[in-house]
Amino acid sequence: MARYSRNDKAGVELPKAKLNRESLRQALDLFRYLRPYRVRFGAALVSMFTGSLLSLAFPYFAGTIIDSALKQTKGGGTAGADHTALLLMGILAFQACLTYFHQLSFATVGQRCLVDMRRDTYARLISLPMTFFAQRRVGELASRLSADLIQIEDTLIGILPQLLRQTTMLIGGIAMIAATSLKLTGIMLSSLPFVIAVAVIFGRKTRKIAREAQDRLADTATIVEETLQGIVNVKAFANEGYELNRYHEGLGKFLTATLRGARVRAAFISFIMFALFGFIVLVLWSGARLLQQGEITFGDMTRFGLYTTFVAGAMGQFAELYSQLQKAIGATQRVRELLRETGEVDTQLGPPTPSTLPRLRGDVVFENVSFTYPSRQGVEVLHEINLAANSGQRIAFVGPSGAGKSTLISLLLRLYDPSVGRLLIDGRDARDYKLTELRSQMSMVPQEVLLFGGTIAENIAYGKPGASAEEIEQAARQANAHEFVQAFPEGYATLVGDRGIKLSGGQRQRVAIARAILKNPAILILDEATSSLDSESERLIQEALETLMRGRTSFIIAHRLATVRHVDRIIVISGGRVVESGTHAELQAMEGGVYRRLAALQFRE
Repeated sequence: MARYSRNDKAGVELPKAKLNRESLRQALDLFRYLRPYRVRFGAALVSMFTGSLLSLAFPYFAGTIIDSALKQTKGGGTAGADHTALLLMGILAFQACLTYFHQLSFATVGQRCLVDMRRDTYARLISLPMTFFAQRRVGELASRLSADLIQIEDTLIGILPQLLRQTTMLIGGIAMIAATSLKLTGIMLSSLPFVIAVAVIFGRKTRKIAREAQDRLADTATIVEETLQGIVNVKAFANEGYELNRYHEGLGKFLTATLRGARVRAAFISFIMFALFGFIVLVLWSGARLLQQGEITFGDMTRFGLYTTFVAGAMGQFAELYSQLQKAIGATQRVRELLRETGEVDTQLGPPTPSTLPRLRGDVVFENVSFTYPSRQGVEVLHEINLAANSGQRIAFVGPSGAGKSTLISLLLRLYDPSVGRLLIDGRDARDYKLTELRSQMSMVPQEVLLFGGTIAENIAYGKPGASAEEIEQAARQANAHEFVQAFPEGYATLVGDRGIKLSGGQRQRVAIARAILKNPAILILDEATSSLDSESERLIQEALETLMRGRTSFIIAHRLATVRHVDRIIVISGGRVVESGTHAELQAMEGGVYRRLAALQFRE
């Protein structure tokens, strides 16, 4: 089981990224995305390994050139030095080609893996049930999805290849040093345990602070997301200063964690610089003494100095690579948590395919249904609901706010399933249908219409992806939207802005109705679709709704009772129970009834 560092403000517990067998196993499991590209990735690894070995040849031939030059000063020829220099240039040219190949290959494979990973993670995210989103904040999810996947990409492109390269340089460098002088090798290795121990201590501290800084940054991203989504409320309440202070406080916490991490990293880097260069000085001083005693040549001394630099550089890189690897492990844990979440059953995540489900008649029965939200256990929202709607009927739900009307609609859409009882559609338990096929025959016109930031045509076509321009226009005409759309200079290509902000409330409602008409559902849900509109817009929308409801089983959530006086049946919900049922006239005739009291208040007003 993962251990957690704290409870995030967004409600998500964040795991510590410790490097142990389990965390590494989980990370390696996520690297299955490399499989389709394993040939090129393997070739890139071989290329990098070969290039690293060729790098180790540089000090050897550099020492050979120096020894040849010393022989020349004693009367020898220059052919040996010339040939060695030409050979070394050829090796460097070949190494440059290998570097180009493996750098390009790692970048290509990493980007392709990242695209695959983003697709799968996003697919899993949008397939998760409403219970998941009820406990998360959108900004936090978006921030983690973006930042964590980029961290994994950096691992694929940079960390793993560099680990191979630096390991090769470290082991190869020590081996070549040992072949040059065992005495100097002993001196060099004697200081390694101390440097490694200090590096591990600093690494643990750095990991903890880096995680805290990452969490604080995610918090600020959540604030930005919420502020921009509710920008109208922010301005209406003149709370720009409040939101700025909230963001500033979040940035302050991020800055505090970042600067604390910067101080630790600065101390660590200072130590590493002192230790590595002191280490090189120690080796060079020891080598100089051996040179004076005639135990090594100038060429050996040159080789040893360069190999020592290689080894010291590899050691210095390991500390940073270790820290980056810990970040990557933490990122893979969070992404795997999303991928392991259980999605809605039978949700279709591929391209649209023809449905095998015949068109529904639209008979709906709630049979002894009770419901409790998973996030609010112990609070029963619906109690033993029994009601039936026949094909083509118009059923209105009315009642006080919080009575359970929207929860009934959520059950009908199967955003949730009943805790007790059954929902029957055309005589079959709703859970027996494939979820995608069932929802494909339902449509909803909400009270607060959310349009996507594309064109009007794209928003209408959301009801039937791939619809022709003629079908879109026909749906718009039926929804009384064609006239105002044509008034725009760009017509159906007009951009609606983020969440449809460029359109009025009535225009957004008519676009939503056109979308529902284009979908041609068997079951229609209207959530107070004419509220808060002027009389002219309400008239146009009511006409469009009459067209839309014709021949369909329709469920209408209504707060304004004047809009549902002519429906087939009105269901009065109060306290999560059906307390009254009948036509407008029948309910008006009930002495002391809930509907009669509500109607008296509204119609008197």
